[in-house]
Amino acid sequence: MRGPGIMAQTPQDKMARPGHFFGMPHAEIKSKQAVFTLSQLHAELAGKLMDNKRVAIKIRTAMMQVEAVLQMLQPGFNVAGIAAKRRNKSNPWFKRGTLFRSALDVLRRAQAPMTAREIADVLIADKAPQATRKQAIDLQAAILAALRKRNGGAVVGEGAPARWTLSGHVL
Repeated sequence: MRGPGIMAQTPQDKMARPGHFFGMPHAEIKSKQAVFTLSQLHAELAGKLMDNKRVAIKIRTAMMQVEAVLQMLQPGFNVAGIAAKRRNKSNPWFKRGTLFRSALDVLRRAQAPMTAREIADVLIADKAPQATRKQAIDLQAAILAALRKRNGGAVVGEGAPARWTLSGHVL
């Protein structure tokens, strides 16, 4: 409470005023921009969701047609026993089964043990098209999986992060 006369404002008095913080105006414009940007993002995501729902309906319709043909060919066929199949995403630089051999070639030329990331960087250094960040991470993960699968066989990994060498080679 304030008594008679002129008294200085306390920080509590300043905080009590909406839109101000210790006498400084609150940056309402930033929150308006954030709300606008987030509403635009929400609208874009809603549009993508609607497009995906349309595609899902077309796929569901095609599946129902296939199920109807299966029922015509073999009445009583149970489609619930058919598992969904995912397609493997292909690598634009290495055909199936060539990635590990390429990693071995890099290790043969290496002067020191290398991490999976270093191997991936060497492998895609001069490849076209240039790898996106996600593609580079996926390639690194594929190399690491291949190396771990063959750890103790053709390659040996030591340390954390694992540095890989060819088995029988001292670098």
